[in-house]
Amino acid sequence: MKFDEKLQKLRKEKGLSQEELAEMMSVSRQAVSRWESGLSYPETEKIITLSEIFGVTVDSLLKEGMVKYSGDSDIYEPYWVSRGRHYEYKSKTTLFGLPLVHVNIGWRFKRAKGIIAIGNISTGFISIGLLSLGFLTIAPLSIGFFSIGLLAIALLVSLGPLSLGTFAIGALAVGMTSLGALSIGKYAVGALAIATDIAVGDYAYGYIAAGRFARGTHTFIDNISATNINADEVKRIIYTEFPNIKEWFVNFTTFFLR
Repeated sequence: MKFDEKLQKLRKEKGLSQEELAEMMSVSRQAVSRWESGLSYPETEKIITLSEIFGVTVDSLLKEGMVKYSGDSDIYEPYWVSRGRHYEYKSKTTLFGLPLVHVNIGWRFKRAKGIIAIGNISTGFISIGLLSLGFLTIAPLSIGFFSIGLLAIALLVSLGPLSLGTFAIGALAVGMTSLGALSIGKYAVGALAIATDIAVGDYAYGYIAAGRFARGTHTFIDNISATNINADEVKRIIYTEFPNIKEWFVNFTTFFLR
């Protein structure tokens, strides 16, 4: 049995795709395909890595004949691999065709894809990484339904220095309902609040505006502090102008008023 045949056999025995083996070896899928097709041959360092992954002797990989198992495989089911600057773990349990947990962290960009995904680039229901996509995401650049990050973009709730979402909280918050130092939205609360409907803050600009400095159709001003403004009076105007508004929106926008 030649090297290319051995490699293909060992990979399939471990239940690994060419792409998965390539990620573990820090090479392209095409490189693995060429090895298995006999079109190219891996470097000595890669041969040693393959022997560690599959738990076989280097000699048996290099020489024709059957492979000899050494019992020192770094891969288990569920498998993990840790060498140098690369660590990967993938659980055997799957859900909707994805591993329940996939951790893939390395020096170069490593992608993790699972129900729970942790990696340089991660995609999952719960996703943590440098760039995260999913339902609940935590990352410097975070995109999801609920997002936390330096730049957080969410369909529902976003939390971060720069936050964009239906409900956004951040130094710069942009959303339907926003809370931040600079807050922009339909309903905005912040040091500088800019809103189409209701704005509350030190500087407030909106149809209904309440603050130390306020500009709008209906304004409530207290030059000392916005917290001195009568919240009940603000609520009365809000319900008059927007009779179908949700109560929690009103409570949110007037929370910082007495």
